Amino acid sequence: MSTIPILYEDGEALVIDKPAGLPIDRPRAGGRSLDDQLEELKLGFQRAPMAVHRLDTDTSGCLLLARNPKALKRFNKAFEDRQVEKVYLGILAGTVAEDEGEIALSLSKISSKEEGWRMIAAKKGKPSLTRWRKLVEKDGMTLIEFWPETGRTHQIRIHALAGLGAPLLGDPVYGEGPKGGAGGAPRTMLHASALTVHRDGKSAITATSPMPADFLRLGFVDPGQIPADLPEPGPSGV
Repeated sequence: MSTIPILYEDGEALVIDKPAGLPIDRPRAGGRSLDDQLEELKLGFQRAPMAVHRLDTDTSGCLLLARNPKALKRFNKAFEDRQVEKVYLGILAGTVAEDEGEIALSLSKISSKEEGWRMIAAKKGKPSLTRWRKLVEKDGMTLIEFWPETGRTHQIRIHALAGLGAPLLGDPVYGEGPKGGAGGAPRTMLHASALTVHRDGKSAITATSPMPADFLRLGFVDPGQIPADLPEPGPSGV
């Protein structure tokens, strides 16, 4: 029995509900990681599952695992061919005037001894695209639904800051970091809420993750409870 919730399971795939604070890879300084959970995530299979993609340590929600090397290869190709659709929820530390839109930026990685590395918008960077819509504003914060069309490192985090003009609440790299008190956040407030992986000859892998408790504590509700008169997103493939 896994201590991590299983959102989807079949013979070649698992989608787990990754908790915030659990890194995918073992930190250089040591400490717990997803590796410590892989034995219990065998769930009767001989092989331990393997993470197909990455979520930042702070990011919670849908994470796809492959149960064998052939499945891993097929799922990697699905990501490369944009046969994967992802939906994220993020809380901005600020408000935006528009209701929906697209953010298209070229992104590059920079590094300094003082601040470490981060992504920036730069003309010579790699192209990135995220579609978004505003769900609700509350106490100077905004709940946004994001559909990343590309999968660049820190894409949603830098798109929030450079594209929407406000960082994700709690982001220690692009914002002010976790803060206590009203409006504070224990982490970067980003949640992978839904995942769809299309497969040739098989039904798609589909999973949804409920809104996490730290989002709810800030007074936001699950989008499923938000009135349905919001505009529907168009087709997407990541």
